[in-house]
Amino acid sequence: MEDDVEMAAGESGAVELDDMKKRLKEMEDEAVALREMQAKVEKEMGSVQDPAAAAANQANKEEVDSRSVFVGNVDYSCTPEEVQQHFQSCGTVNRVTIRTNKFGQPKGYAYVEFVEPEAVQEAILLNESELHGRQLKVSAKRTNVPGMKPYRARRPNLYMGFPGRTPFMAAPYFFPPYGYGKIPRARAPMRYSPYF
Repeated sequence: MEDDVEMAAGESGAVELDDMKKRLKEMEDEAVALREMQAKVEKEMGSVQDPAAAAANQANKEEVDSRSVFVGNVDYSCTPEEVQQHFQSCGTVNRVTIRTNKFGQPKGYAYVEFVEPEAVQEAILLNESELHGRQLKVSAKRTNVPGMKPYRARRPNLYMGFPGRTPFMAAPYFFPPYGYGKIPRARAPMRYSPYF
């Protein structure tokens, strides 16, 4: 009778093992199908670019930037049409972009793109000209190189301590032995420490 129990346990273990192998195979097939679908979607969305397309895109940006100027100190009430009329004497204006913040208010500068690159030199001659009573600052537009952001060192925050130090924590209450004396209060942090 003990032999029958051992054989039944062995047969059920083999069946469970086969079921687990089937489920594992199904999961692997599903993972492969998901990877293929993900690659197809990324290809359609254009998130995976080949290096040749990225280089062509960068060259196109540089070409457009060579035909553009940066205009600073633009009046907040100025419209793109007024900026276009101001630079119309330099050459044919292709596009005027007045940058705005997330609320839609102008930031006070604009970019003017011309059809021909020679117009940029003419536009730079309009530096310090007036529009809406403000003196414009005109310079050639520079091309941003991706990943070349200059490093800015962080200034130390007097309230948080220097980097690498923990912020000020009040000392726990001190209870004198035998209940004699006054319980000192935790002091408030000093606004300006004499150690900085």
